[in-house]
Amino acid sequence: MSELINNSEQRKSQLKEIILKLHKGGHQEEVRRELMETLSQIPYGEVVEVEQELIAEGLPEEEVLRLCDAHSAVLQGNIDLSGSKEIPEGHPVDVFKKENEELLKTTAAARAMLNGIKDGSAAFSEASVLKLRGLFNNLYDADKHYQRKEYLLFPYLENKGITGPPKVMWGKQDEIRELIRGSIEILQQKDITREELLASAEIVFEQALFGIDDMTVKEEQILFPMAMDKLTDTEWYEISKQSIEIGFCLYDPKVNWKPLWAAETGVNNAQKSGSHIQLPSGSFSAAELLAILNTIPVDMTFVDKDDKVKYFTQGAERVFQRNRAILNRDVRLCHPPASAHIVDKIIDDFKSGRQSRAPFWINMGGKMVHIEYFALRGEQGEYLGVLEVSHDVTRYRELQGEQRILSYT
Repeated sequence: MSELINNSEQRKSQLKEIILKLHKGGHQEEVRRELMETLSQIPYGEVVEVEQELIAEGLPEEEVLRLCDAHSAVLQGNIDLSGSKEIPEGHPVDVFKKENEELLKTTAAARAMLNGIKDGSAAFSEASVLKLRGLFNNLYDADKHYQRKEYLLFPYLENKGITGPPKVMWGKQDEIRELIRGSIEILQQKDITREELLASAEIVFEQALFGIDDMTVKEEQILFPMAMDKLTDTEWYEISKQSIEIGFCLYDPKVNWKPLWAAETGVNNAQKSGSHIQLPSGSFSAAELLAILNTIPVDMTFVDKDDKVKYFTQGAERVFQRNRAILNRDVRLCHPPASAHIVDKIIDDFKSGRQSRAPFWINMGGKMVHIEYFALRGEQGEYLGVLEVSHDVTRYRELQGEQRILSYT
């Protein structure tokens, strides 16, 4: 055992020296050759430990950020992943990896277009610029991939004392976001010339593509194997449940992963126990729920997936009068014939997934009324129905200044 420990310490010491050579200006290829001669396969955990130790020993995070691309290029292909855990389908790491596959396909398509325009094998035209802009618009979806790392995964790693690598990676992700935004802004310019496009390719577009590709390497060779080792199934399940709030990147997960214990107990579902209703974020009694729904200062009407009116609130601030005769009635029959085609359009768009909300606002009896329809969907994205929300917004439109001190009216 002591021999294994000594070998690990020796590898980390040598790896640290190699990274510091890059810091002092060593040529990447020379350093890579030295790395391959000195070390065989480096366990991914040791790479993380070395980066953490360098920051702890005083190397500024900004400098580690600057070196990040260089030392990952040197280490690429020399990191031992043989001990990494198997990843179940639908697991947050599986989703990250599937998203990386889509990102790499998109960067390859963008790079091929740019190379084609550069070498003349592809025509430069308004259509090609639009297509390139579409590819970079898709690449900005990486923001959701990065946010799930930053706000869901990194806090768990930091709680386990792994603070340096997340900070460095977050900094690189901010750089990538800025490069993608810059690329989109350039491609949105009217009448951009071929020369302007190629000049931008070298300093912005290609840097963005490289940054995305390189981040997938950092994730899959270092971050994900380390995270699989450090986090428990309970922690991964919390990440999985909250991921939908941020969204996914160019990929729609086909499987909703749960640990066996969660699948058996249905932890993420609404449950009724006696007079109480338990939801993932809290609970209340039926009486409390009724009071909440009737106190919210808006009208709400629920139409189920079969287009039947199933519920409406009965608050004091109703905009449209409702009575229980409309319950279980087809929603189309609750609107004037002249507007039935609009109702059909909204329901069709919601059911197909083309849209998820439809807002309107009207003047009615001297009041400004805002009406919005929302598609309701389950955890698997299945269509559950429509929520109509109506709100008299007249008093909000008339607000001026501020009211920071409590004052009842």
